[in-house]
Amino acid sequence: MLWPWDAGKLYMDRQGYWEQIYATKSLVEVSWYRPHLEDSLAWIDEVAPQKDAVIIDIGGGTSTLVDDLYARGYRNLSLLEISPMAIAATKARLGASATQIGWIEGDVTNVELPEARFDVWHDRAVFHFLTQDEDRLSYRRQLLRSLKPGGSVILATFSSNGPERCSGLPVRRYSPQLIAQQFEPVLVLEKSLTVAHKTPGGGIQEFTYCRLLHTGA
Repeated sequence: MLWPWDAGKLYMDRQGYWEQIYATKSLVEVSWYRPHLEDSLAWIDEVAPQKDAVIIDIGGGTSTLVDDLYARGYRNLSLLEISPMAIAATKARLGASATQIGWIEGDVTNVELPEARFDVWHDRAVFHFLTQDEDRLSYRRQLLRSLKPGGSVILATFSSNGPERCSGLPVRRYSPQLIAQQFEPVLVLEKSLTVAHKTPGGGIQEFTYCRLLHTGA
């Protein structure tokens, strides 16, 4: 799949697109930057109080979520990211602790993931970039295959009132009900939250946070 870059004058593959983003913007310049993902952390603490829980962060980029989870005592952590540059930056920030994290470079729609491995699947701001039906179906298959029955999904996308584009790309906006429909009947919606995210530039982006449970159905 090819993604537009530079107003349609040049085309790159998906990985190349995000490499360009991370090459031109620092951690604190990307619009989704937040010093700490407080809502994600609170929900992970709720669904996975045991520190041996197996957690994957989808499209973690240079987010500090993995740092904060490690600091809380979680040790079975993986980060999946399409951009090698973002992975390298996060490893450098973590220092010696980086050797304790599982690093997976690839596209969530087609990377090889282990079966029934994860207790928690976390995704903040990846799913809403999947505007094509086939990509969303591939994502769904990956999630349902890799998440343990009884496991939890914490998924954050732009809300119905959120931006229509991000980082130069179109996005698909969601209400909690629309997110639930993407994963029924295997996943059921447990709770949702609307979050007003303040970007580094001072703008407001409204996110829909959903927590879903794998029923094993």
